[in-house]
Amino acid sequence: MAIVVKDHNLDFSELHQRMQWYVDQEIIPCCNTLILQGTDVVDVKTYGPIDHETNRPLAEDSIFRMHSSTKMVTSIAAMVLLEEGKFRLDDPLEKHLPEFADMKVLKPGATAIDDVTPVANSIKVNQILSHSAGFSYGFIEPDSVIDKAYGEAGINPLVGGGKLTLQTLSEKLSVLPLAYEPGSFWRYSLGTDITARLIEVLSGQSFDEFLKERIFSPLSMNDTDFYVPKQKQDRFTTMYVPTNQLDPMASGYAKMDDPYAGQYSQPTSFLSGGGGLVSTLVDYLAFARMLVNGGEWNGQRIVSAETLGLMRVNQLASGVGVNFPFWEFKDTSFGLGFGLKEKPADGEPDSAVGEYHWGGMAGTHIWMSPKANITGICMTQRMPAFWHPFSHDFKRLAYKIAA
Repeated sequence: MAIVVKDHNLDFSELHQRMQWYVDQEIIPCCNTLILQGTDVVDVKTYGPIDHETNRPLAEDSIFRMHSSTKMVTSIAAMVLLEEGKFRLDDPLEKHLPEFADMKVLKPGATAIDDVTPVANSIKVNQILSHSAGFSYGFIEPDSVIDKAYGEAGINPLVGGGKLTLQTLSEKLSVLPLAYEPGSFWRYSLGTDITARLIEVLSGQSFDEFLKERIFSPLSMNDTDFYVPKQKQDRFTTMYVPTNQLDPMASGYAKMDDPYAGQYSQPTSFLSGGGGLVSTLVDYLAFARMLVNGGEWNGQRIVSAETLGLMRVNQLASGVGVNFPFWEFKDTSFGLGFGLKEKPADGEPDSAVGEYHWGGMAGTHIWMSPKANITGICMTQRMPAFWHPFSHDFKRLAYKIAA
């Protein structure tokens, strides 16, 4: 079913031309973009082919690797259980996952993984949702003491296959030290995967079953899953890697992951809450509409408007902000699963303040702006394409035209 666009007199030609330019210059292999005003779609467009081997056109129901865009879904799933009284945000994590009791933390300036001291405070549940619990990711700073230890323990979310599960991930992380004292810093991490394990323990269901029952089926997100079954693989995009990885605006890429024989072609034991989902523009449109409509869509309430408001409250300590070694995140704090914009970026209006957002490593970006009353979704399949210039251009032009 085609996405229905509301009648309007807005001119999106400048945005379309810019996105098409990125595809024509072979900076990104394909792209789709969608803009909402309220819950009404005012623009949707696809650019380029689903793969460059057959040149079949990208479609609204083409399937994408969502990577860290999964985190929004996992965070909403946790809020479902919060509303049911299954946990409190200030609960010590070990109350529900006992393996995280008596954690150690690396000493400042540690040069070895055993250079540790006991933590002063327990990890809190809100900290695993806001990447301030003390965990790392294993690949952001591969030469760091903590990320080297993750690799040696077999913890690498970028590597498919293997027998890792949410339970074994929790067990592996619980015997390693934290990178910093809980609550004292922001470091992108496997915290959302620990959140997924928490959901399994509190619900008594596997993570994929819980998502299907409580989010995907109610919102008719029929193509969102942790793998692509054979009958859908002809709609699955191909992943590409740039031939020049040092320059995000350089042309050229090579095939990286095949839709028919790649890591998503079979069910996986690791149901990653931090990055495991595949989905479509159609499905994430339903999810975004639920968010901007106060937690309800398709006649189904997922969470309350009050809970969504709580998710948009900064959870970080004073002076702590979102930071990456190689991406600049100015004026950004973090709530319960969302990055929070505190000042407009260059070329954006003041109404961009309060935008909540996140994206995936391969270039799937979703952002909602309550003050401007617009929402944007843009997707590509280039590794990496998180925080890529194409997504900034898309957002800037969306605000210029539709806000």
